[in-house]
Amino acid sequence: MINVAAIRMQQFGVQFYQASLSASDIDKLVRFEVLNYGESGQQPVRGGKKKSPKVNWDLLERRIASSEKAYQRQIIRRKIDELVEYYEQCRQARDLPSIAGAVIISCDEKLTFEPVESGSWVGRLKVPEREGILRAIDGQHRLLALHADIDRFGDEPFTVPAIIFDRLPEDHVVQMFVTINAKHTRLNASHLVSLSGRQLYRDEALAASHDVVRALSEREDSALHNEIKLLGVGKGRVGQAPLAQELKKLFSGDAFGGPRKAAEFRDDAKKFYVNYFKQIAVVFGAAWNGRKYSIKSATALRAFIRVAPDVVRRLDQEHADRSDFRAIGRVIAPWGRRIGDQRFESEGAWKRTDTTVDTLTRELKLALEYPEGAGG
Repeated sequence: MINVAAIRMQQFGVQFYQASLSASDIDKLVRFEVLNYGESGQQPVRGGKKKSPKVNWDLLERRIASSEKAYQRQIIRRKIDELVEYYEQCRQARDLPSIAGAVIISCDEKLTFEPVESGSWVGRLKVPEREGILRAIDGQHRLLALHADIDRFGDEPFTVPAIIFDRLPEDHVVQMFVTINAKHTRLNASHLVSLSGRQLYRDEALAASHDVVRALSEREDSALHNEIKLLGVGKGRVGQAPLAQELKKLFSGDAFGGPRKAAEFRDDAKKFYVNYFKQIAVVFGAAWNGRKYSIKSATALRAFIRVAPDVVRRLDQEHADRSDFRAIGRVIAPWGRRIGDQRFESEGAWKRTDTTVDTLTRELKLALEYPEGAGG
């Protein structure tokens, strides 16, 4: 038996449990299955043939069963790829949980609940330790993405909130599945993307951050045009959240000379960052336009954002306009000499040095401080 912390709950005479399952519990106990249509030979996974390098689809597809008695729809390949990308961003940024909402699961066998004291709703839930004993009702894509990404977690503590039903009747399972997945309100995701930061967020720093990221993604003259996925929408490869959080930290703190100066800078931040990344694309031209480089990864972009206050201070020392395209180019020109395109080769220096946001930021700062080298 596996013992997990749980709360016993009851609604309309039905008893179920709110539990905390570890990633390894999920990986071992949950089975994944989709409906097939008999002779039609429908595959359990649908989507384009292009496969994400972060998901081993050959292994993952072997984990997904299909039968005429299942009720789940085909697994959407793109959705898994996007979730794995999001989990990785959360793991690197460490400021958002990747599976905050509870998944809904039904157990095939009897569960035993032991309250901490007589009559208590809090206690330990005993789940039979048998592979595939749990079946996902809601959250199958999230759990499959967890399964696909779990090797990267290492010794990272990771728990998933789960609603667990004890031997829920088959017709009740199907009814719950249909009710959850038949969307009564269809909100167009692009509606949220189109809102300005001040409409979306109360926090002025976060609102300004959203507006900067949106400008970087939407402006046609931006070097990151269509490269950022805004609020989960778009073709970009990098999510908005880690970039916005980096900007928020800068706008909220003393990085730009205190709250008053930071507030003044926020008004011109969109123009600065658009020109700043355009110059980065010039300085690292081969890497920016090449395919085997990691310069447009969340890690690299966050490092460039984090070092921006140092660039701004240099511009102030030169009494240059902070948004001046040529002045920004002069300030960051040492990066081309001191760091170079090869630093961003995915299978080269990038991987060999196990690059993080902190390490790359230090290198960029050092190159600004000593533009001609340590002996210059």
